[in-house]
Order: sequence, then structure tokens, then C-alpha cells
Amino acid sequence: MNFTIPKDIDMSQQASWCPGCGHGIVCRVITEAVEELGLSDRILTVDDVACGQFGQFAMKYNTIMSAHGRTVVTAAGLKHARPDALVIARPGDGSAYSIGIESTIYSAVRNENILTIVINNSVFGMTGGQMSPATLPGMKTATSPFGRDENKDGHMVDITKLLGQMDIAYLARCAVNTPANTDRTKKAIKKALQKQMNGEGFCLIDVLSMCPTNWKTSEIQACEFVKETQSKYLPLGEFIDKGGKE
Repeated sequence: MNFTIPKDIDMSQQASWCPGCGHGIVCRVITEAVEELGLSDRILTVDDVACGQFGQFAMKYNTIMSAHGRTVVTAAGLKHARPDALVIARPGDGSAYSIGIESTIYSAVRNENILTIVINNSVFGMTGGQMSPATLPGMKTATSPFGRDENKDGHMVDITKLLGQMDIAYLARCAVNTPANTDRTKKAIKKALQKQMNGEGFCLIDVLSMCPTNWKTSEIQACEFVKETQSKYLPLGEFIDKGGKE
């Protein structure tokens, strides 16, 4: 692993994530991937009004703050306005798969040439840990204190099943709970950015991420939860890799 701070990480400001949160790790691997590809001057990010918004203080890229749930469609509009830029949307699972699910699905339907990185901790993080569409069966949250009951609360959303048959460029699920998984996440981000440069179309990476505060666990327990529980219901892997120009 690379222990040098990427040049696109802003150490002069404070990004106020809780201890053990995966958002900061995702920001780091984005900057590492961008730096390794030599693309720093082309990156534009779109952040959601949620935990992801602190990314504007962690990374040195120009950023647009979207309305909650409108991150993906805002990124699509930005790409149309700035086709020369490489656009990254960074919503959470509550944003991308709940209030913004139509933006996510129809950006895929239109095969918008953007990269969406969903930080998926299976809860609404900033608002208090409520059940999200990606909350696991039986998982306890602020609004499912006895565990998610699929008969009452509906089925968990697995975005790879919703988008798995669509004609898009890339669909993957990664995690940031171990160094090896974090490195795979960076490789997926690099691949997706290269696809955007090639004009291949819509890329989405669902990143399983720890949320010790709302899961009411220690940081180590949160990493274990990703491994033992979250990734069992939401398997890791590459689901679409259309291929294109080299």
C-alpha cells in the first residue's frame, strides 16, 4: 500500500467524519487513482448533502454540492456542460438508492458518461442511522430497532441486480474494510475513469463502507461486519465490464 499522502488530499482543512468511517478511505483511493493516472486537472466531483459532503474539505478538486438524492443526475448535467472533464458523483446508499433512485436508474438508462461511486453503509448516516434501501435483512437501525422485516419493510435493494442487465460500461462492488479490498477499490476506480476517458458510458461502483457510529460497534467490529455480514448479502465483484477502446 502507498503510505505517501496524495497531493490532491487537502491537509489544511478538517473533514468531520466519525472515527472508523469509510468515507475518508474512499476519498484517499480516489485521489490515489487520479494521481496515478495523471488526471488531477480534469476532475470535477459532485457531493451529496449528507456524510459525503465533507469530501469537499478532503480533496482539492472543484466540487458541486447537489440537493440530497440528486447527485447522480447533477453529475450527468455537469458532464454535458463540461464534456472535457472527468466527473465523479459520490452519493451514499440512502441518496443513490432511495430519494435518488430514479436519477441513478435513468442515468444508467441513458448511459451517461460519468462515474458514480456509492458509499454504501446500509443506513442513512448523517440523519441518525435510519433504515435505507440497502439495509440488510434483520439489520437493526434507528427505524428498524428489531431488525429489518422484509414482509413489512420491503426487500433490500441490490443495485447490481437492478442495473445488471443494462447496457452500461461498468458495474462493480468493492469494499474498504481491509487493505486488500481497498486496493481493489482503487483499481476499480482507475478502470472506471479510463472508461470515461474512452467515452464508454455509465460506470457505477458500490463501495461497502463502515459506519461504527450508527452501527453501534467499534471500528474493528465494523470492519468485521462488512466481511461477515454486509458482503454476504451484497457480494463483491465486477458485474458488467463492457470493454472498449484500449
